[in-house]
Amino acid sequence: MATLVLATRNKDKVKEITEILSELKLEIRSLSDYPELPDIVEDGPTFEENALKKARAVFEYTNLPTLSDDSGLEVFKLGMKPGVLSARYAGEPTNYKTNNQKLLNELRSITDDHRQAQFRCVVVFKTIEFEKIEKGICEGKIIHESKGIGGFGYDSLFMPDGYNQTFAEVSPAIKNAISHRGKALLNIRETLDKYFR
Repeated sequence: MATLVLATRNKDKVKEITEILSELKLEIRSLSDYPELPDIVEDGPTFEENALKKARAVFEYTNLPTLSDDSGLEVFKLGMKPGVLSARYAGEPTNYKTNNQKLLNELRSITDDHRQAQFRCVVVFKTIEFEKIEKGICEGKIIHESKGIGGFGYDSLFMPDGYNQTFAEVSPAIKNAISHRGKALLNIRETLDKYFR
């Protein structure tokens, strides 16, 4: 069975990506399988730069096909923040709850019609032969209080366009079909299919 390494230690991301790619019948590893690999500092100004940096570092270390993902939330009224700082928005150590609370505090006086936001995802598939970059965006809005128990990150505050439930309320199958990460992985799926065929 072919192996794909996910360039992340985030268990929630690993679970989600593994579900989305389940039909490929791959052995999927993550950085949890390589505890000796130093943390990769995500200091790029864009999602693409961070995704490339992670993919290259992990491929260089493992010499195995690597898939990296850098993604985050962009709120238009906040000048597209938290953006690349989404995971660390409220500071270190990273914490979903404090990040969500900071976001709600910053939007406290913003009315419903000015709470537009989008999730953005950039994925990179890195092999010895090539690097392939794909992107996905899911548009929606930030609601006023957390709803739902599923998902992770900002999912309980993000209501995608065309839905009256948050990412944390819809089923994983629906989220994976419409999310930024689901779209980016769908876009790169043909490349993965050809490579692992």
